[in-house]
Amino acid sequence: MTAQFTILGGGVCGLATAAELSSRGARINVIDPKGAPGRHACSWWAGGMLAPDCEGVSAEPAVVKQGRRAARWWEKHGANVTRKGTMIVALGRDQADLATFARRAPAARKLDKDEATSLEPRVAEKMSSALFIEEEAHLDPRTALLELHTKLARDGVNFDGPLEGQIVDCRGLSARDALPDLRGVKGEMLVVRCPDFSLSRPLRLLHPRFPLYIVPRADNVFMLGATQIENGERDRATLRSVMELMNAAYALHPAFGEAELLEVGVDARPAFPDNQPRIRHMDDRIFANGLFRHGFLLAPALARMTADLLLDGKEPEVWYEDHR
Repeated sequence: MTAQFTILGGGVCGLATAAELSSRGARINVIDPKGAPGRHACSWWAGGMLAPDCEGVSAEPAVVKQGRRAARWWEKHGANVTRKGTMIVALGRDQADLATFARRAPAARKLDKDEATSLEPRVAEKMSSALFIEEEAHLDPRTALLELHTKLARDGVNFDGPLEGQIVDCRGLSARDALPDLRGVKGEMLVVRCPDFSLSRPLRLLHPRFPLYIVPRADNVFMLGATQIENGERDRATLRSVMELMNAAYALHPAFGEAELLEVGVDARPAFPDNQPRIRHMDDRIFANGLFRHGFLLAPALARMTADLLLDGKEPEVWYEDHR
């Protein structure tokens, strides 16, 4: 008999879980009252960086270990993944932060001026040194979400079906009605077009207040993000945050002073107290939630472990709680 599941939530967690279960032969309904991926989902505002070693500077080892499988998973499921690594830089006054980052990220290799110039000439114009993590990758999150949604529908996943079978709750912050320890961590981002600047890979600019990252998209479009604000209003960007993002980008390179501001985005990411995700078995429902700022990086691992639990009875190696 074919296993039947209903997944609540059509963001990155819900779609990844649907893909993992569907690829193993299960019948899937996905229910999201707001429909296909769009501005309503916090994953719509993500950077799309698949950068486990960078995240490991402040995250737990499990984030690094599980995140290293993400790029291959997204490629397997049809996403266009760019594997050009991550460059990390700091302005002159913050060079000590670059040395600290290098100690905490063993995979980071120090670049001299010539090496940095060969990778990112426009960045190297103002930087005396940089770090490079070669194995990291990135994708365009909006394209990846929409293409995964289309692929799932083509493969027989039902997005209009009834509530049938085992329920898997991937509703993000909407699941706070059942998960009282879930909180929202607001992030703000900008999308700009800067014809006079070029970038081939994500760039992290170390900053004393928040880490700025710049992710290249097509046609000289760049995503700049992101703030990290506890208990912030998820639908309101602040002037201070937007100005800080702009000022940091301008400090990186003056070409951003003439950039066209295309979009200001804001939403809150679901997080548990330790900022690690959870698979929770409560009564007759499975919850997969709490991806924090690691949505595209950790959704594949969370989906895989959820499918292992549901289809094979295999208890996940991390992030599992049984509250029955």
